Amino acid sequence: MRVLFTVSSWPTHYAAMVPLAWALQAAGHEVTALCSPSQVAPLSATGIVPVPVLDDWEVNVRLRLQYYEEAVNGHWPYPWLPLHPVTGAPLKSLDDFDRTEFELRHAPVYAERTAKGFDAGVAFARAWQPDLVLHDPASFEGILIAELLDRPAVLCLWGPVGTHEPAHMSIVPQDHSKSFPRYGLKPFTPDMIRTVIDPCPAAIAPPTPADRLPMQYVPYNGCAPMPGWLLKPPDRPRVCIAWSTALTATAGARSYLLPELVRATHDLDVDVVLTATAEDVAALGPVPASVRVVERLPLRLLLPSCAAVVHHGGSGSTLTSLWAGVPQLLPTFASEQTVTASRVAANGAAVHMLGHEANAASVRAALERLLSDDSYRAAAGRLRTQMRSQPTPADLVATLEKL
Repeated sequence: MRVLFTVSSWPTHYAAMVPLAWALQAAGHEVTALCSPSQVAPLSATGIVPVPVLDDWEVNVRLRLQYYEEAVNGHWPYPWLPLHPVTGAPLKSLDDFDRTEFELRHAPVYAERTAKGFDAGVAFARAWQPDLVLHDPASFEGILIAELLDRPAVLCLWGPVGTHEPAHMSIVPQDHSKSFPRYGLKPFTPDMIRTVIDPCPAAIAPPTPADRLPMQYVPYNGCAPMPGWLLKPPDRPRVCIAWSTALTATAGARSYLLPELVRATHDLDVDVVLTATAEDVAALGPVPASVRVVERLPLRLLLPSCAAVVHHGGSGSTLTSLWAGVPQLLPTFASEQTVTASRVAANGAAVHMLGHEANAASVRAALERLLSDDSYRAAAGRLRTQMRSQPTPADLVATLEKL
């Protein structure tokens, strides 16, 4: 069987799909992935063959435009304005962004680039003739290809946010390029998503009317050497601080919480491990000797030794934390992460706060709750048990073969 993945231009969007691609390849199937050129290196590192023919909006522009629309429509919960969608500069007023100019000057360029990517993806698929198409929520080229080739399409969800959410928190993009009608199909809507693979535990299953294929989440957070100190159990409760490398480009400088998070742990009787990019660490400056700093350590290696984890509410970090059964503190700066965090917190496995509510004092108080109240670890353990009771990616291969 030939299986075609289509992935969007953000590695965390398709990280949950990587173990499934491995399982399909191990079962003897051919796997390739349509992607943009920016994803050749991260995809190649996973062992999946990239086909870099897609093009799309720059991801940060798309997200900043979504946040601007949230502010215009009264759904932006923060006391500051979002960034300018095109330039990324802070807005002093919503009027500083001219939506009409954007539609006339920028939107056609993005639509043309997207359409060329759709056309190149369709051309490859017609030549390669896949039997099955898998795609992430933001890469709906897969649906178009499957419709044109009369093949089954399966959406691989990346977390607790589903296909049918309120418009201001939707993760399913619109077809601004009008590619579906160009190929003689009806306009794209989320209702065209008929089957989804869901890696979430049942208690936080995302809303969707599509046929749901539960799959055990197997974390893939990249690869790095395992440090020897991880083999020794910590002498004190270990707290992981893992902060997003992309937040400031979409949510602004105020989302750079690392200084507050480090200050919050001062004098706490905990072993603090901070994992971030070299750029984030450099911006942080000197850190206390009690804080161990490691660059890009995969969370799946670190979290099993932790008593709590602090991160921004991204789906990959959230599901990896649940996989490890670790209570979470989630300061969020975007609607998708807020939905994810609130659904985990509603099940007792996390403390959630909006980003502007996070400071050294509030973070410290939340950490003390997570570390002293056993109910959080018990709830995280229940979600972990649910997650690990679901079919593995290897188990799911037979189901996909029947499609």
